Amino acid sequence: MKIIILGAGQVGANLAQSLAAENNDITVIDLDASRLALLQDRFDLRAVRGHAAHPSVLKQAGAEDADLLVAVTQSDETNLVACRIASTLFNVPTRIARIRSSDFLGLSPEFLAEQFGVDDVISPEQEVTDTLRRLIEHPEALQVLDFADGKVRLIAVRAYHGGPLVGHALQEIRRHIPRLECRIPAIYRRDRGIVPKGITVIEPGDEVFFLARKQDISSVMRELRRMERPVKKVMIAGGGNIGRRLAAQIERDYDVKVIDHNRKVSNLLAEQLHSTLVLQGDATDEELLEQENIASMDVFCALTNDDEDNIMSALLAKRMGAHRVIALINRSAYVDLVQGGEIDIAISPAQATVGPLLSKIRRGDMVAVHSLRRGAAEVLEVVVHGDAKTSRVVGRRIEEVDLPDGATIAAIIRNHDVIIVHHDTLIEAEDHLIVFALNKRIIPKVEKLLQVGFGFF
Repeated sequence: MKIIILGAGQVGANLAQSLAAENNDITVIDLDASRLALLQDRFDLRAVRGHAAHPSVLKQAGAEDADLLVAVTQSDETNLVACRIASTLFNVPTRIARIRSSDFLGLSPEFLAEQFGVDDVISPEQEVTDTLRRLIEHPEALQVLDFADGKVRLIAVRAYHGGPLVGHALQEIRRHIPRLECRIPAIYRRDRGIVPKGITVIEPGDEVFFLARKQDISSVMRELRRMERPVKKVMIAGGGNIGRRLAAQIERDYDVKVIDHNRKVSNLLAEQLHSTLVLQGDATDEELLEQENIASMDVFCALTNDDEDNIMSALLAKRMGAHRVIALINRSAYVDLVQGGEIDIAISPAQATVGPLLSKIRRGDMVAVHSLRRGAAEVLEVVVHGDAKTSRVVGRRIEEVDLPDGATIAAIIRNHDVIIVHHDTLIEAEDHLIVFALNKRIIPKVEKLLQVGFGFF
């Protein structure tokens, strides 16, 4: 696809990296020449310096024959105007805008489409907030993803010594929880992906991905590892877009404290939030953390705009007794360095945004795409069409589908019902398949397998 990305910031740069790696024709527009030069040095893409909403700049970038425009500048207004111009002047087929302001996010999709030519909205702040909320709901998890409007969840957990299933084969899970159904589509052991079989034995340290109905998650988790105490107290460092949104979402269910160094921001938060305790101060101040009883915190979230501050405050909180710490980190190199040590989870806003975009460029009827393990793996929710003659999956049982090595069909959503699949489960037309791909290299094969033959049309 020919894709134009407006904005070479953290989100734009990460999108360019992901999309360029898949042999797309990428052009990036930004006013900052140094950012563009850095991207051109690292990736195979074209750079255009100029204002992202100016028609002459979009024309220079090749908007006349572009397939997709993704506007992810820091300005909502620029993104909206650029989508409007791309739609009316250049007839770009698909326009996606990043929107941060809650005022704009509150507008209906129909209004945004009609008035601004926006086909889809992405909000990294909202994506990260939703990710954080799910991680607080499941404190044992490394990653939590929703499918089928939240009916099904894919959860990654670290298997530890003492877990009931550690040291046992996967086929024993049915003996432990005969009434519950779950599927383990992948295990990562020492950073190497494994498609598990019934005889696969879970080892301590394994990163286990399992998929189950939302209501069954807690029961399945108990089989994989020791359950942690339920979360009651949450401390948030940083009262910016993400910190404020998270506090507003969870303050009804948890005892929440927010720390921000800026007096104006702190006063505004105190007015906007209802039951959250807002503190003005530095989250790396030991005295303040001790005074606010950091050792009693179940989860500490470092969500400022500064990676180094987030890393330092999360490390300090952990050493002072916080049970679980999560840090927001923009630089992908930092994410790999810190996660899994004293910092339990490092979240990349850009990585959280890639999934919604990938669903637009994947071939086939994609409902959702989630990027896993910093982009190395993916999970797809895809609708299959056709019949036994025109499709290579419809009308076949799971064991009869010629899946590429490293791909697994973990579940089917049929008429809003969730089916955790077995080898003899029959795939029907219009089923939503949840497909796990151990690495991105096999995605083209998966796409080809799921496409409908010409006879269908």
